[in-house]
Amino acid sequence: MNKHFLTFIAAAVILAAGCQSKSQSSTGGTDKTAVAAEETTTANTPTNSETEQPPAVDVSKIKVADAKTILARKQVPILCYHQVRNWKPTDGKVGKDYIVEIQNFKDQVKMLADSGYHSILPDQLYAYLNTGAPLPSKPIMFTFDDTDMDQFTVAAPTLKKYGYKAVYFIMTVSIGKKGKFVDYMTKEQIKQLSDEGNVIGSHTYDHKNFKKYQGKDWEEQLDKPTKKLEEITGKKMTEFAYPFGLWNAEGIPELKKRGFRMAFSLADKRDQNDPLFTVRRIIASGYWSPKTLHNSIVKSF
Repeated sequence: MNKHFLTFIAAAVILAAGCQSKSQSSTGGTDKTAVAAEETTTANTPTNSETEQPPAVDVSKIKVADAKTILARKQVPILCYHQVRNWKPTDGKVGKDYIVEIQNFKDQVKMLADSGYHSILPDQLYAYLNTGAPLPSKPIMFTFDDTDMDQFTVAAPTLKKYGYKAVYFIMTVSIGKKGKFVDYMTKEQIKQLSDEGNVIGSHTYDHKNFKKYQGKDWEEQLDKPTKKLEEITGKKMTEFAYPFGLWNAEGIPELKKRGFRMAFSLADKRDQNDPLFTVRRIIASGYWSPKTLHNSIVKSF
């Protein structure tokens, strides 16, 4: 394990202590065994998420709107998940906030589907924010940070069951690694998610705080990861998620000149000059029941 990966592990520990407040207790979980196979058996069931989608938009022809116009549009609920697995005795109180147990995750997704939510992807959000392009009723975006294997084996099949797609923000240092607490997705799995219509975005090389970038950090944390992800997926990287949700206005021009269209933070306010680069998300807490999640979506957006 190289020194960069050790840095990433340390950053992940810090992340668990600093992003968002807790909520109430989650439901019980079930073992991960055969989850992917279980979900796959119903993956082709037609859902309202698949049938109520506006026509595709050529985002390359969209002119970026002024900040006032973008800020005036109603925000779309965006959820941020990390690990989707059952809690272990070694998981701390803070860490559990970032670990949604398997059955609870499945119940949350079912609740959203039953409530009429339709998943959208960044192209749709970009077109809506800039031009007011129509979205399906009750739009929502699922995002996942940090490349955890359970996002591929548990989360993706569960979403697919309901016709949902998601955005996976990848830290390239973790690709294919086996960690002390979790394993991480391989290049082949990342490509499969992309090929199935999900979106792959950048989450830096090893989760270094974006606000501290200088000198070679821009190459190490943005340029090299972008190149690697584009080689894996065969697609241009246009979305970025800030480590820890932390950003500064000084760094936004660096994202723009590298071709990023949008960047995702966490629950703080959007920048009044660059709202496309401070798109808000909320962390889906491991302590939240489906009902609590729904209440948080309504209150936050």
